[in-house]
Amino acid sequence: MAKRTIGIARAALLLAAAAGLPVTVSAPAWAQMAKAEDYPPPKPAFPGQTGAPAPRKKSPPLKVETIIPRFMAPWSLAFMPDGKMLVSERYGEIRVASMDGFYSAPVSGVPDVKIVAAESLHDVVVDPDFAHNRTIYFTYFAPPPGETPGVWPLDVFYGNVWKAPVAERRTMRIGEERVGRARLSEDERHLENVEVLLEGVNRRIVFAPDGTVFITGADRFRFYEPSYDGTDHEILDPDILRNFTGRVVRINKDGSIPKDNPFLDQPTVLPETYSYGHRDPEGAAINPSTGKLWVIEHGPMGGDKISIIKPGGNYGWPNVSYGRRYNGDPIAGTGATQKPGVEQPVYFWYPDIAPCGMIFYTGDVFPDWKGDLLIGGMQARSLIRLVLDRDRVVAEERLLTDLNQRIREVEQGPDGAVYLLTDDGRLLRLTPKK
Repeated sequence: MAKRTIGIARAALLLAAAAGLPVTVSAPAWAQMAKAEDYPPPKPAFPGQTGAPAPRKKSPPLKVETIIPRFMAPWSLAFMPDGKMLVSERYGEIRVASMDGFYSAPVSGVPDVKIVAAESLHDVVVDPDFAHNRTIYFTYFAPPPGETPGVWPLDVFYGNVWKAPVAERRTMRIGEERVGRARLSEDERHLENVEVLLEGVNRRIVFAPDGTVFITGADRFRFYEPSYDGTDHEILDPDILRNFTGRVVRINKDGSIPKDNPFLDQPTVLPETYSYGHRDPEGAAINPSTGKLWVIEHGPMGGDKISIIKPGGNYGWPNVSYGRRYNGDPIAGTGATQKPGVEQPVYFWYPDIAPCGMIFYTGDVFPDWKGDLLIGGMQARSLIRLVLDRDRVVAEERLLTDLNQRIREVEQGPDGAVYLLTDDGRLLRLTPKK
């Protein structure tokens, strides 16, 4: 098998696994594929940027309760003011769930969703003023006009695109990343007044302290030259980097553009762009002590990382990474982990943890966790706790390893407990054991 083919195969398979799709592959194919462990770990830019020690005081023994035993490929969880929850399922459905174990039939009115590789229905969040306006926001991948919504094989999004030249890629009608807004009906059965606020991003949604909305979006590799797992050369065109690599965007709640967004004076940059050079940011949260946005993202083979987002910031992808291409080659030919003008991550992992979902814990149920980051680890099959000293990670603890579950989503409930969604479909509640 050629090195290039191995890289494509591994990329597609790992992305499918991260998305929660069933994956089958022959043992010989896996045997030929590179692994992060086969290469020396990258050198950090500063002490403590990776491999933090265990905390001096371990977390208490955890009581794990199963609130709901079986959703269908859940992706995100949002609490409503009355304590009920909205749960998105990647097969295009949103359900209402409650603490007594009930979950509803799918809420009607969700727009058509295309499920292919890592694309699907993703985040769902409630408006900060939900009690008065009943507004929710959600991200999803829409099929092209006239296409029936449903599930497609990996090659539709990866293999077919990789094989095509750029000019052909740009004419392919694959689908569109979208941010939607709607009103949840009083009986919680329907979405009303559904509208598309923005196209081009479809991962996490976070409300900023100033009332604006951040949305993270993955690398849109299909619109420019490289393959998904990085390039063997640098991408130098600034318009490609700012418009098509993974972005954090910032809009107002009605979809309009804030007047202080960083690129408004540059007509070749999309006006919603806030930061760029991300790969696949599947977790985001506001640090309550600083008001800054923190984002966690998937690296390629290795190099999962956490960054603090600055307006106009370049976060490196696909020119700079602490990971490698899936065939083992260095990113951008040189394997650079630092470059002038590129923001360094607060923390990175090598090998991967496959992160999805992240919160700053602020409750009273776990007093020793206050101010800590809690992250869902899919490949790590654990809940990851990072202890912080201002903007630095000083300790890392992996919890629930005995469950051996891919953790997809992490949320703090109104009761201060921690709630998790696992890839096998469970909604779990964590409290200390008494």
